[in-house]
Amino acid sequence: MTTAPRRTQLADRLRAAEPRPFWLANPARPAPPPRPPAQGHSEVDLLVVGGGLTGLWTALQALEQEPDTSVMVLEGSRIAEGASGRNGGFLSASLTHGIANGLSRWPAEMDTLESFGRANFQEIRSAVGRYGIDCGWAETGEIDVAAAAYQVAELEEDAAAARRFGWDAVVLDRESLRAEVNSPTYHGGLWHRDGVALVDPARLSWGLASAIEGLGGQLHEQANVTDLSAEGAGVRVRTDQAEIRARRIVLATSAFPPLLRRIRHYVIPVYDYVLVSEPIPADRLAAIGWTHRQGISDLGNRFHYYRLTEDNRLLWGGYDAIYYFGGATGAAREQRPQTHNLLLEHLLETFPSLEGIGFTHRWGGAIDTCSRFCVTFGTALAGRVAYAVGFTGLGVGASRFGAAVALDLVHGRDTERTRLRMVRERPIPFPPEPARYLAVQATRTALARADAHAGRRGPWLRLLDRIGAGFDS
Repeated sequence: MTTAPRRTQLADRLRAAEPRPFWLANPARPAPPPRPPAQGHSEVDLLVVGGGLTGLWTALQALEQEPDTSVMVLEGSRIAEGASGRNGGFLSASLTHGIANGLSRWPAEMDTLESFGRANFQEIRSAVGRYGIDCGWAETGEIDVAAAAYQVAELEEDAAAARRFGWDAVVLDRESLRAEVNSPTYHGGLWHRDGVALVDPARLSWGLASAIEGLGGQLHEQANVTDLSAEGAGVRVRTDQAEIRARRIVLATSAFPPLLRRIRHYVIPVYDYVLVSEPIPADRLAAIGWTHRQGISDLGNRFHYYRLTEDNRLLWGGYDAIYYFGGATGAAREQRPQTHNLLLEHLLETFPSLEGIGFTHRWGGAIDTCSRFCVTFGTALAGRVAYAVGFTGLGVGASRFGAAVALDLVHGRDTERTRLRMVRERPIPFPPEPARYLAVQATRTALARADAHAGRRGPWLRLLDRIGAGFDS
């Protein structure tokens, strides 16, 4: 147990860290100059609201499919300032937040969903090369580590499921895992050797934005949409400085307040927090190993995810997901000292050899959380508006697929994608406040209790499992 003086000491070590995402504040990779907001009156074929990865992939694919179409992206802040620049940079081929989650919801479609996921991953790799996007792409794979003895039993089952769908998955016992990455907390692990790349998500976003402009698309920042309504055969939106009429609109608003009331039923903002260290000296990194530089996450319900950056900083996040009453968002919630301090405690328990290392960045960001843990879709205004939201922390890769589905929907296309149950079905809605807040807190408490009792799911978690809203990660 960490003592009070020790907690104070750890907190002191984090105070000097810049309260900003490393990806957005890395002096070696500065952000591009701001783009001007939209002004005046304009008309476009396709308007995309939201300049994160989902919105950018929507615009890029629309221009690739129809080079003569006019496309505009409106971003309320800066490109990559939202979830797209605040995550850990794990780009997974999974569209369903893991095979187990997909099998529990759409078992008959999993062969198709995994095939789509594999193709989506390959298309992202291809686009990164085709447009010369310098995002640090590294296909390292990912290790799921058993940080408690009871979790070891899951490894063989998870490996068998991965191999069933053609993935390269290797179970590592305690010694083999510690030879890869040396931590006294590890009991075993599952190395997914393909289907996961590590990227700098902000640079990926900036590169996609440049590619869109290269194909003739328009991007505007600081263009907060305040109103959306039908107008004739199209849709009209307003910002503080502009009015745009579009034939079709795709909403890619992530966890931010949506323009359609129905989205509020299915998506809530849950804050995740992250630390980034100073570059780790070569001798200290050698003591850990990690020569294959895999992304890592542990198998707890409240899990950590971590990785090395290109310049050998340790990025460490997760565990303490926070929902604020009423779905409140904003800059005031991007810093939570008690969570950042807890993350540092856990980091040093996992890697005690890093005692004394400094930290340069700390931040938080809102995850668009859905009760089924993966993207949900819908349309509005007689099909002229489509949306793809609710990626629940796995949107770095799945956002491209979500964008492709949204384009199919807004164009009224009957495709293999739009016929998926995953696309046609809605998730279990969240209850209204105050029941929503109470339910989230009850779930957090139940997950903590399960982690403390060898993963045994109590009555509340079993109820969620039965109604199709089982929180298992």
